[in-house]
Amino acid sequence: MTMTYRQQLQQHYAQQWFVSGEACVWSLGPTEALDPRFQVLKFASRPGRAMVTYATCGMAPENDEAPLELHLFAPYEDELLVELLYAVAYYHQTTRPLGLGHTVNFGRPWLANSHCTHGLLSLPYLDGPQLEWLSVADAQAPVRCLWLVPITLAEKDFAREFGVDALEQKWEEAEFNYLDPLRASVV
Repeated sequence: MTMTYRQQLQQHYAQQWFVSGEACVWSLGPTEALDPRFQVLKFASRPGRAMVTYATCGMAPENDEAPLELHLFAPYEDELLVELLYAVAYYHQTTRPLGLGHTVNFGRPWLANSHCTHGLLSLPYLDGPQLEWLSVADAQAPVRCLWLVPITLAEKDFAREFGVDALEQKWEEAEFNYLDPLRASVV
């Protein structure tokens, strides 16, 4: 029996993060515009990985020429991160396709009291190319799994002016903590 796209993606995530994802559904807002099979998966923290991971599952429309899925990390569980990924998926499917290096406006802080109100679609540096690419049976192209990194407005503006590489260099220099919702901007 051939696995569906979602089953293959769920298996891919579980192999990378060594834990099965729990399906999270968000029903508020214009979710009817998304594929009814779309969901967000929550991967609990585990020994050696002290963070919660939220990942889209089915963000790419069927037969997409450049299928994309996103994940983000958090220091603790927060159901509003499910809403955030639904909103980003909605934007991707109805307004403008997203890709590596793009930024999105969250419209609110990533987590309570955070200065990070935007996100940057980045390479999955913590997990590497094994997570980034997934070849799916019967798909036109491999699925690209990118990291949605919460950033500040100043960081978004800096990336727009000087490029993503320059921002990532600032992150390295500052040894920024991507899990700290209260972190200061690096620019």
